[in-house]
Amino acid sequence: MDDSSAETARTTLVVVFGGQSAEHDVSCVTAAHVLRAVDRRKYSIVAIGIDRDGQWHLAEGAMAALDRGPNELPTRLEAAGREVSSAPVLSAAASAGPVVVMPLLHGPLGEDGTIQGLLELMGLPYVGTGVLGSALGMDKGMAKNALAAFGIPQPNFVALREHEVTVSRLDEVVDALGLPMFVKPANMGSSVGVAKVSTRDELMPAVRAALAYDEWIVCEEAIVGREIEVAVLGNIETVASVAGEIVPGNDFYDYEDKYVTDGASLIIPADLTTEQSDEVRRLALRVFAALRCEGLARVDFFFEPEGRGFLCNEVNTMPGFTPISMYPKLWQASGVSYPELIDRLVDLAIERHTRRRRNTVR
Repeated sequence: MDDSSAETARTTLVVVFGGQSAEHDVSCVTAAHVLRAVDRRKYSIVAIGIDRDGQWHLAEGAMAALDRGPNELPTRLEAAGREVSSAPVLSAAASAGPVVVMPLLHGPLGEDGTIQGLLELMGLPYVGTGVLGSALGMDKGMAKNALAAFGIPQPNFVALREHEVTVSRLDEVVDALGLPMFVKPANMGSSVGVAKVSTRDELMPAVRAALAYDEWIVCEEAIVGREIEVAVLGNIETVASVAGEIVPGNDFYDYEDKYVTDGASLIIPADLTTEQSDEVRRLALRVFAALRCEGLARVDFFFEPEGRGFLCNEVNTMPGFTPISMYPKLWQASGVSYPELIDRLVDLAIERHTRRRRNTVR
C-alpha cells in the first residue's frame, strides 16, 4: 500500500473540547493530553473547540502544532480559531471517510447527552455513553434514584429543586442526613460547586453556591471512609480496571486538589484484599450497566471497612484524561497503554454505532 492509500485508510478522529460548563478548562487540558497520545499513523485529526459562549471553532492552531509533533502542543488547548457551524464541520469531516467523534466535554452541555443527541441525529459514531446514560450519569439526583432501584448501596441523600429550598425543608434535610454533609449541584463535575457543611449556619450559603450551577442540588451524608475508584471499559461486554484509592490533600477531593495543586495521593492498586478488590470491581460493572453506560466510565466509591462496605458515590461518563487523572492511570496499571486505550474507545464507538443503526435504520 502506498502512502496515499495509507492516508485514505486512516480514520478521522474529531476531538471536540472546551464547552460552556464550569469544567471548560479541564476539557481543554484533557484534549491536549489525548491529542499527544493519538497514533497519527492510524488517525487523521480534526480538533474543534467550543468556547464559553457556545461558538464552535476549528482549532487550526492545535492541528498545526500537532503536525509539527506532539511535543509542540501546549499543555492546554484554546477553544479558538475559525468560527464554524456544528453540523457542516462534522459533515465535512465525515465526508473524507471513516470518522469517529470524541467529545471530550465535561459537565453540562457536553457530558449530559446534549452533544450525544446531535451526533445521533447526524448518524455519527462517537466515543462514550449514549443520550440516556449520559443524562443519567450527569444528574446526580437521578443517577442515585436509578441506582437505588437496582439495589446499589450508596450514601443517604436528598435531592432538592431550587423552589423547594426553604428553612423548614433544610431543617428536615439535617434531621435526615445529620452533620456534616455535602451539598452539590446535581449537574456538574470536578467537584465544582461542592461544599462540606459542618454546621446548620453553613448550610444555606452552601445551597446557594450550588444553585449557582444548577437548579437541582443533592445533599448527601458525609462518609468517613476511604475513596476508591474503578475504571470501566466496554459496551455489552465490560471489563473493570484494578481499583485505585485517592487520599485527598485537602479536607475532601475538591477542584483544587484535582487540577491545581496535585496535592492528592493516587494509590494504584488500592490496598485492598483480593476479596474486597473483586467486590468493588463487580459493583462497578453493576453500576455501569444500571445507568446504561457504554464505552467508558469511572465509578467512584466510599469504603467503610467496619461499616457498610462499598458505597457508590457517583459515576463519571467522560472522566478526565489529564496527566494526573485517575481513569488513564487505572488502565495503565491494568496493562492498557494510553494509545491502546484510545484505540479501544474508537473501536467501541464503531461497534456501538453499527449495532444501534441496525435498530434505528429501516
